[in-house]
Amino acid sequence: MGPQATLAVTPYNWPSWRGLHVVATTASADREYVRSLGAERVVDYRTERFEESFKGLDVVLDTVGGDTQQRSLAVLKPDGILVSVVSPVPEAAQQRYGVRAAYFYVDVTGARLNEITKLFDSGKLVTNVGAVLPLEEARIAHEMLAGAPHKRGKIVLSIAA
Repeated sequence: MGPQATLAVTPYNWPSWRGLHVVATTASADREYVRSLGAERVVDYRTERFEESFKGLDVVLDTVGGDTQQRSLAVLKPDGILVSVVSPVPEAAQQRYGVRAAYFYVDVTGARLNEITKLFDSGKLVTNVGAVLPLEEARIAHEMLAGAPHKRGKIVLSIAA
């Protein structure tokens, strides 16, 4: 859970074009934006505990870890799966909730990048670019990632050809 993840592609529009139902957590200021990405139900994690709103989910994408990961196990249906991009889920926790878990580590290959490119080119996947900076301004990009003000969206470093 957590749309503020630093993923190259926003995960919400993947399942929605596959006909799946998407729920998400975000801050209230980002609620409409997250809905525009394909989430049908959105909970403000600052004012609501998502485990009181979501139950019986098939899959949870964990982009936060820690306590949020542990609380996410409770919203899964029996034999549901939590996929974490942060950390593995202990086997004991999986057994306690009767769920499965997977730690997802991206193995980037040319073939996979080409497939993602096709999805972007077809319009099935979209992303929001907030800032494009020359490589020489990588320090500024890191400051933005650390919280310096910038537009909503991905921060891209460009390399002159």
